[in-house]
Amino acid sequence: MSNLFELNHGDIGIRVVRPKDAKRLEQLVLGNREWLRPWEATNPHGPTSFDFKAQVRSLLRQLDNQQGIPFVIIYKGDLVGQLNVANILYGSVSSCVIGYWLIPEVAGHGITPTAVAMAMDYMFDVIGLHRIEIDIRPENKASLRVVEKLGLRLEGLKRGHIHISNAWRDHYSFALTKEEVPQGVLARWIKGQVPKISYDYDKKLRN
Repeated sequence: MSNLFELNHGDIGIRVVRPKDAKRLEQLVLGNREWLRPWEATNPHGPTSFDFKAQVRSLLRQLDNQQGIPFVIIYKGDLVGQLNVANILYGSVSSCVIGYWLIPEVAGHGITPTAVAMAMDYMFDVIGLHRIEIDIRPENKASLRVVEKLGLRLEGLKRGHIHISNAWRDHYSFALTKEEVPQGVLARWIKGQVPKISYDYDKKLRN
């Protein structure tokens, strides 16, 4: 996988993170603590590191090892968030997990669903994966709207799935397979062809 490519749709783009992005990411994350803190993974065994240069190096090692693709989200030429493709598995599994965040100043402009759709299409059509999963805390209404807009299936509730804000937090699990979106995730959304889905979150919480 090349670390030079960039995907674009209008003013919105995603590209692989670069070492020089570490300073900008530090400014965005530390400057938006109240917005981002409730959703950030934490270390159950010690303090969470904010060494962004080390984080970028670690993400790029995952890219070199074909275990992940660390994207940054671009809007009108500015870096405004991150989108990480992680846990890439090949062969009989052929799957990955996507996570993302965006700064509040540009939220509500369709940036995140567009970025997620482009990343999903790339993983399906170029990398050749079969299934993509996105896990979201029940309280994260903004992220839930992203998967609802793109028509991902609600598969269930993962109890104590990720350590966030100093506790093990439940997450809803959403997914799509390649066969469900033959026209592409982005094209299906842009053309208004996403099927109407009833997301019965209360039922999943009771199960």
